[in-house]
Amino acid sequence: MPNLEFPGWHGTTIIGVKKGGEVVIAGDGQVSLGQTVIKGTARKVRRLSPGGYDVVAGFAGSTADAFTLLERLETKLEATPGQLARASVELAKDWRTDKYLQKLEAMLIVSDGTDMFVITGAGDVLEPEHDVTAIGSGGNYALAAARGMMDSDRDAEGVARGAMQIAADICVYTNGNLTVEKISK
Repeated sequence: MPNLEFPGWHGTTIIGVKKGGEVVIAGDGQVSLGQTVIKGTARKVRRLSPGGYDVVAGFAGSTADAFTLLERLETKLEATPGQLARASVELAKDWRTDKYLQKLEAMLIVSDGTDMFVITGAGDVLEPEHDVTAIGSGGNYALAAARGMMDSDRDAEGVARGAMQIAADICVYTNGNLTVEKISK
């Protein structure tokens, strides 16, 4: 009997690197459905400016779910201008307790240039160790590569781009079409 289940969307790798007073969040452009690449130029890294404070966010998971979360984050940031940690915790609390939001399947990396967090639907707001974090299908490959480059003379963008190239070479759900946003304080 054929498998009638939806094969599932795959694909994305998002990395956040904090080095030399800058934070870079980079994401690839691939969206896959099963074994087929549906789109190679998706833009999964965005710059938000609620209340005049810049925040960069990258997302992995369902696009519609991620946009819902980004809108909620923006609302939280407007209510607490310049307080990314507080807005992130408030979003994670809502995500964990709201019956509608609980069904959302996405993860976020966010930064205001000083702080960087991974926000999950499990209620986690994680500040990465070693000033690097990654999420998505190729996240572990990018994370390992970036950690290996952190002591090099590369700047934050160089580490992020190098790590994403390695992830794209290894993970079939990751490509080399990058969106890169840089932020510093």
